[in-house]
Amino acid sequence: MDKSVKVALDAMGGDFAPRDIVEGAVRAASGDDGIEIILVGAESLIRSELAKYDVSGLPLSIVNASQAVRDGEPPVAALRHKPDASILVAMRLVKEGQADAMISMGSTGAVMVSAIQILGKLEGVQRPTVGTSLQDLAPGTVMFDMGANSDCKPRDLFNFAIIGHAFARKIIGIEHPTVALLSNGAEEGKGNKVTKEAYQLFQKGNFNFIGNVEGDDIPKGKANVIICDGFVGNIITKFCEGLGDVLGERLQVSLEGQLAPEKISKITGELFNLTHVPDVGGGGLISGVDGVVWIGHGRSQAPQLAEAIRQARLAVETNFVRELKSELRTG
Repeated sequence: MDKSVKVALDAMGGDFAPRDIVEGAVRAASGDDGIEIILVGAESLIRSELAKYDVSGLPLSIVNASQAVRDGEPPVAALRHKPDASILVAMRLVKEGQADAMISMGSTGAVMVSAIQILGKLEGVQRPTVGTSLQDLAPGTVMFDMGANSDCKPRDLFNFAIIGHAFARKIIGIEHPTVALLSNGAEEGKGNKVTKEAYQLFQKGNFNFIGNVEGDDIPKGKANVIICDGFVGNIITKFCEGLGDVLGERLQVSLEGQLAPEKISKITGELFNLTHVPDVGGGGLISGVDGVVWIGHGRSQAPQLAEAIRQARLAVETNFVRELKSELRTG
């Protein structure tokens, strides 16, 4: 693109806001001349954090928002009673064309609700979904849904497949991605009622459907796009994170005295990167709304913020939403 990508960043969302949100913004703005960042939130707090850095000449600006949605607040009620919440203000900047993308590490529910209410859903999408690349765990593989939709119908899974197919093509750069359903067996007849009905829809889809895959096929990269409902996707994600944490602790104890501390740290760090996909990747794209919206883990820190900004920029530059609209029309 010839012009800079403008990203509206919810500075008040996340466990370490606004400190790490601002630091991540400064990192991204310092290392990339193709991006402009709009920090949205309590202006006095944002300026206090910016004062820690030399930001002269950096493409950073502030839009004040007097309210913030806190973790644990019911999303719909919180947004209704907080019209000047940073999530809403940042989302409106996208709607009004003042920003190309919006990023938040705050309440997933509030970000999803505000994206649907303000930006609207794409035609043919009943349930927007959150998915992402599996990073080092399975390079070249993306999974949808990662936790946004627990109870899904076969048509929802079919839409996730279209979305995942577009994501793999535009964001990951795989020209002809393979698509698979996650099930409890590779055979066509395996799975619960929803999965079996979805299988029939997938066979008619305008994408390269290769059938079912099982859980152990995920890290093997057996398919470029793996589809499941958010209930399963969230469990898989949290299991991988917990397994990585436990294995890292046991390795720390087992290797102590046998290897230098820095080597042990390198091994456990690589294990963390393998098993903590949302953390390493900065979160995931909310797909199926009419705009680029990136949601990350609440515990994200500055490095994850910088990565999220990079991913959001990529979604804008590759015209992901426009491509997705086209694929939804053709099925």
